[in-house]
Amino acid sequence: MDDAQTERLFELADLILAVSRHIHASKDTGGETWTPLESSVMRFIDRNPGTSPREAAEATQLISSNFSRAVRALEKKGLVRREVDEQDARRARLYPTRKAQENLRQLREVWSRLLDGVLDDPAEIAATTATLQRIETRLVSRPR
Repeated sequence: MDDAQTERLFELADLILAVSRHIHASKDTGGETWTPLESSVMRFIDRNPGTSPREAAEATQLISSNFSRAVRALEKKGLVRREVDEQDARRARLYPTRKAQENLRQLREVWSRLLDGVLDDPAEIAATTATLQRIETRLVSRPR
């Protein structure tokens, strides 16, 4: 990789981080607060209800102790519930709670208002979303 490519990729990562800070800061709706680590875990569980802790830890690329701490915090906040796996009682499954679903509904409203007017063209929104999804998919698929 040459210096120009290094600089372009650094700038991209720096901007993604800056935008994420603005988005994370806007979530304070007077409800439950959470850390970026808890957000990552909650996002995966919201999108994959019934996931096993192992699958979720691997997908979020967290070591088991950090993942377990985040899940315990989310359970304490009433955002995640753990159920025994029906096929194997030694395993657990993680589900978002009703409170988590309400929290997600509030986030949709807050974050949509935050970004309203920043990008208005549906095609531009779709292209930006597709690019970010591709980046996330490729990063997740890389070995640690």
